[in-house]
Amino acid sequence: MTSSSEPLPEFLSSVKLKYVKLGYRYVISKLVTLVLIPVMAALLLEALKLDPAEVVSLWRRAQGMSAVHTLATVFLLVLVATAYFMSRPRPIFLVDFACFLPAPNCRVPFATYLEHARLMPFFDEKSVRFQLRILERSGLGEETCLPPDNHYIPPRNSLGTARAEAELVIFSALDQLIAKTGLKPKDVDILVVNCSLFSPTPSLSAMVVNRYKLRSNILSFNLSGMGCSAGLISIDLARDLLQAHPNSYALVVSTEIITPNYYTGNERSMLLPNCLFRMGAAAVLLSNRRRDRGRAKYRLLHVVRTHRGADDQAYRCVNEEEDRDGNSGISLSKDLMAIAGEALRTNITTVGPLVLPVTEQLRFLASLVRRRLIMAGARPGWRPYIPDFTRAFEHFCIHAGGRAVIDELQRNLRLSSEHVEASRMALHRFGNTSSSSLWYELGYIEAKGRMRRGDRVWMIGFGSGFKCNSAVWRCLRSVETPVEGPWAECIHRYPVDIPEVVKLL
Repeated sequence: MTSSSEPLPEFLSSVKLKYVKLGYRYVISKLVTLVLIPVMAALLLEALKLDPAEVVSLWRRAQGMSAVHTLATVFLLVLVATAYFMSRPRPIFLVDFACFLPAPNCRVPFATYLEHARLMPFFDEKSVRFQLRILERSGLGEETCLPPDNHYIPPRNSLGTARAEAELVIFSALDQLIAKTGLKPKDVDILVVNCSLFSPTPSLSAMVVNRYKLRSNILSFNLSGMGCSAGLISIDLARDLLQAHPNSYALVVSTEIITPNYYTGNERSMLLPNCLFRMGAAAVLLSNRRRDRGRAKYRLLHVVRTHRGADDQAYRCVNEEEDRDGNSGISLSKDLMAIAGEALRTNITTVGPLVLPVTEQLRFLASLVRRRLIMAGARPGWRPYIPDFTRAFEHFCIHAGGRAVIDELQRNLRLSSEHVEASRMALHRFGNTSSSSLWYELGYIEAKGRMRRGDRVWMIGFGSGFKCNSAVWRCLRSVETPVEGPWAECIHRYPVDIPEVVKLL
């Protein structure tokens, strides 16, 4: 999803109690585990307090019981233990991830972009000036990259060139991941590939199966049309599959193919993606094998998904369509930021009960109840207590969809410049890489040497439909630098100062 000139609404100033209830519903779903663990611990402590003579006495009484009673007791204990261990979710580990690094010849500096825009036979002067203004305020740097066939005048748009880009970005990311983890392709049990706008036949997931000769019984999925938030949807799908299939590896690939989606018209609402979207891809290896805990980087704690598609306005706010001249592209509604604010409000309020300290939750709930029961109508300007999410997370990865979105989320969540640094720098260095942008941001945090054991990471992604999704991770081991990946050659230059407006003319 891209940015807009309209700001996000003050979404934490109008939180609805139904979203808070939804968050606590997630907590209640784990109530059995939360209750059983302290009960079992208490019973164990009481057993340890018994004198040896009392233990012998109990043993003799048990011997005096009939065989039927003994078998029934043993059966009941086995049944309860089995039910508990079967219902307990399997831990999901992120073993490692890799991001695609474009070649230098794919760079598209501002001067090159504007020169090519003026030479394109389909852009008028107003469209060129509009793209100039967008680039000046975009937060992008001079090193973002477009696929090779988009550098031609006009761009070469065909099924073959689109497949070539898909093979380049996906295979490069997967090759790096396999080299880093020592993964054998035959060991992959689950494959999930997401790409919103390019959905060929055979699918991209089939392309991966063919290239790496994956097993014939692999569980393969290809997600399309789900926007920039599809990366976290893929993680959620892989998590659910790993819960059902023990001792398995899941491979998740997130990308967006730019080549066939270059807009060649003059509608302003459809020109924004040309200015902000750049090539990228990420490959992630997940595991539910307990022996992988020692080498895994992160453990997945929560995934919370919010979908606003039932609302017609939200459903159409990011829409692939044709303009009056028949040119296809992505149209962005003027209501996009307001709709994004509502989706974010729902998601963030649902996440709160899962992650916030008890003190923050009590203050937040007391504020909401007070507002609803006491202050309603009396003081319309009264604002509820805004939880301090920095007490729940050390690191934030906000989808680098555009500078305006990062600015507004920083303001609404009261985050420091360092908290949103990874998002701003990923946007500056790589542009909006759609669903893979969160992994470039996580790679930035690692490359700066800031990831320590026990740190918690909050990923927030959103996209067409309209959807907002969150994932919460806990770091299992400190990540030592230097770190291989797309930041290896340039991390010493970051962070950089990004002015509000970069004058290009």
